[in-house]
Amino acid sequence: MLVPLGVLVPIAVALIAAVWVAWRHLSLRRRIDEYARTLRGDPGATAPRGSSELDDLASALRVATSRFQEQLTDLGHERDRLAAVLDQMTDGVLIADGDGRIRLANPAARRFFATPEPLDRSIAEVLRDDRLIEVWRRCQQTGELQSESVEIPLRQRFLHLIAIPDLQGKGSLLLAQDLTRVRRLETVRRDFVSNISHELRTPLASLKALTETLQDGALSDPEAGPRFLDRMVTEVDALTQMAQELLDLSRIESAQVALELSRVAPQELLASAAERMKTQAERAGLVLRLECRADVPAIRADASRLEQVLVNLIHNAVKFSRPGGAVVLSAETAEELSSGMSDVVKLPAVRFAVHDDGIGIPADEVPRIFERFYRVDKARSGGGTGLGLSIARHIVEAHGGAIWVESIEGQGSTFFFLIPEAA
Repeated sequence: MLVPLGVLVPIAVALIAAVWVAWRHLSLRRRIDEYARTLRGDPGATAPRGSSELDDLASALRVATSRFQEQLTDLGHERDRLAAVLDQMTDGVLIADGDGRIRLANPAARRFFATPEPLDRSIAEVLRDDRLIEVWRRCQQTGELQSESVEIPLRQRFLHLIAIPDLQGKGSLLLAQDLTRVRRLETVRRDFVSNISHELRTPLASLKALTETLQDGALSDPEAGPRFLDRMVTEVDALTQMAQELLDLSRIESAQVALELSRVAPQELLASAAERMKTQAERAGLVLRLECRADVPAIRADASRLEQVLVNLIHNAVKFSRPGGAVVLSAETAEELSSGMSDVVKLPAVRFAVHDDGIGIPADEVPRIFERFYRVDKARSGGGTGLGLSIARHIVEAHGGAIWVESIEGQGSTFFFLIPEAA
């Protein structure tokens, strides 16, 4: 049976058209695949020549790729900024996942918890304190912010830990704040108020009692009247001395005292201070001995101010030494500095020392010995305002030096201070 030509022609045309469309589709698919592979290696690649049908697709892909690259760049910048902020933060930052594994830790956190490599370690391994771990555990259980202030005696730190939950990721952010210095300053402030109140109360109470006694008739007593007046003068002198030392301390701390610097020979400085305190030492039954070579290098200092430091240290040594003992003054070139001292004092320097074999200072009291009004034992401290060592510390530091004490309770103390040599 013959098929009419009028039927074959349309069928043939349809077949040719179908083949052409299929070929074009396959060709376009192949070029798209090739272009996609090219884009993987070069996001900025252009569409192949002669492929106008790919122009729209290529344009759209380039726009999408460009935006993606911009977003990646912005994220990189944000990450760098965040990393810089975390590195410079004084507060410790830890980020933990839902299993309690550390995923991020800034340098402050590594210092706080003495853990150089905290990443991928558990919360318990890093915090190492049941109270701190419990803060994180409560945060995980309740899904709410938790905080706790904890004193850690072994590390001599007072930490405030804040745990913030990540409700989406089931993890948490831990923020550790070191409140050690704040607590220490609060203790100093509280003791300062308490001590100055105590120091003022004693002479004021004495003055009130003496005044009332004189008002009750003692003023007309030829023997008691003058004696009471003399005691009143003594108490007023004590208050005046306290006010003057407070004023001196305030001026020194605020750098309002101008030092009159000149070349000073250490041997002459020690000899002058020893001469002023010689009588007091003899009265206490002590030997005041000077040990300093004449060739010790000169220092650049305010001689009167440093002599005030030495007189104060000698006075304390005499007051807390037993009769028959000795107070030794010395100065020598500092050959090396102890750890951390090089950040305060620059070599070459001269190290002065005032040594006694008296009652000594308990080890736990040594760090606070230079605080205003601080006394190791008020019951045996005798007279004085408790400001001398604080004033001495500020005078030495104003010279670019440092002062410290080494003491063994019951065996004596040695007060040292460093002053840079004259250029």
